[in-house]
Amino acid sequence: MKLKNTMTAVAALALLLPVAACSPSAPKDGAESQTLNVALPTHAWTNAIKESIPEFEKASGIKVALTTFGEDQLSDQYNVKLNTKSKDFDVMMFRPPQDGKLFVQNGWLAPVDDYLKKADAGYKWDDFLPATVDSVTVDGSVYGAPLITEQEVLYYNKKLLAEANVKVPTTMEELEAAAAKLTDRDKGQFGFLSRGQLSASVTQFSSFLYSFGADFDNGKKATLDTPEAKKAYEFYGRMLNQYAPPGTTEMNWIQAMPIFAQGKVAFYTDVSSLSPNLDDPSTSTVVNDWGVAPFPAGPAGSHPYNISAWALGINAFSESKDAAWKFMEWATGPDMSLKLQQKGQSLARASLYSSAEGTKGFRDDMIAAIKTSTAPGVAVGHDRPLVVKVSEAREIIGKPIVTGIDGGDVAGAIEEAQTKYQQFLDEETKA
Repeated sequence: MKLKNTMTAVAALALLLPVAACSPSAPKDGAESQTLNVALPTHAWTNAIKESIPEFEKASGIKVALTTFGEDQLSDQYNVKLNTKSKDFDVMMFRPPQDGKLFVQNGWLAPVDDYLKKADAGYKWDDFLPATVDSVTVDGSVYGAPLITEQEVLYYNKKLLAEANVKVPTTMEELEAAAAKLTDRDKGQFGFLSRGQLSASVTQFSSFLYSFGADFDNGKKATLDTPEAKKAYEFYGRMLNQYAPPGTTEMNWIQAMPIFAQGKVAFYTDVSSLSPNLDDPSTSTVVNDWGVAPFPAGPAGSHPYNISAWALGINAFSESKDAAWKFMEWATGPDMSLKLQQKGQSLARASLYSSAEGTKGFRDDMIAAIKTSTAPGVAVGHDRPLVVKVSEAREIIGKPIVTGIDGGDVAGAIEEAQTKYQQFLDEETKA
C-alpha cells in the first residue's frame, strides 16, 4: 500500500536531532571497514531514512549497501534467495502480519532476544507499543523491531452528520442507527462503507470480530462459529448489505476510499494511514469535511487491530548479525524514530504520540484516535490469522463476509468456513 505523507515535514528541527540515543560505536583505528547489506521495499520509510544512512556509516564505520525492491519483488527475492540460505541480505525489512510466521518457520529470521537484553538503555524497548511487539513475536521469541504502525479507525463526514443532527457513534449499535438514518439511496448517499472484497475484507472485519469478543482461532482450533464470531459476521455483512454503495464485494481500499472522499458516505472504517488521501484536493471533496474517531465499541468493547505493517529483521544466514543489529538499533531508536515521524511516518513508539514534537503536523482527532486505539488492553496485534499460509486462510475466512454482503445464508457460510479453516489449521500443524 502506497502511503502518502501524513504530516508537514519539520525539516529544520529534524536536521538538528542527534543520530540516535544509542549511536553505534566507530571502529578502532586501523579496523577494517565492514559492509552491511540492507534490503528494503520501495516505501515512504525507505525514502525517509536514506538521507540519514551516511550518519550511521560515519558513526559506526560500517558501510551500508542498500538494495530496494517493489513490495512484490522484495517478497520474491526473499522466497528465492532465502530458500537457498543466501547471505545476500543482512538486514531485512518484512511484513510481520503477512510474512512473519512463514519466515520464522522457514528459519529465515534470526531471533533478537539476546541483542535486546544487551541493548543500550537508551534504546527503550519498552517504549514500543505492546501490540506491535506482539506482531514481531513468534512462540515467545522476538524476530524484529517494529516500524510502521497502523490501526483501524472510524472516518466520518462532518457535513452529512451535521445536516442530519447525528453524533459521532461510539458503539456498534450507535453506528448502525446512524448509518441507517444517513442512508438515502435515491440521493446516492450511503451510511457506511468498509472493504468487502473476499480477501481484502478480512483485515477490516478483524476489528469487528475482536470487538464482538471473538478471534479467528485459538492457535489450534478454529473459532469462526462461536456465538460471538457469528454475531460479528452478521453485523459486518448487514452493514455493507443495507447501508453501503452497490458493488462492495469488489472493493478493496483502493475502490472504497475514493467513494468516501467524494462525500457520498457518512462512515468509513479502514486503516489510519489512508487519511492523507482525504486531504488531497485533486481527488477529495471532503478536505474540510472529514473527521476521524476511535473504532466503535462492540459487546466486548473497542478492540481495533494495531499492527506493525513493516519491521526490520536479521537474516538468519547472515555472517554480520552484530552489525545488522547495530543498524536496527540505530534505525529504530528513539531519536531516529522521532526524526522519521517528523517526516511523515506513523511509527511504533508510544512516546511519539505523547509529545508535541512527535505529534506536530498530525490532526488532533487522529492523534486522539491513535492513542485510544493503541492503549494496552485495547489494541490487538494482528489483523489477519497468525498462520503460515495467510492468503489461503483469508480466502476461507472472507467467504461468510461476502455471503452476508450479498444477503445470503451467513449461518451456512460460517459452518462451511469453520470446517475448512479447521482442516487448514490441522494441515499447518502437521506441516
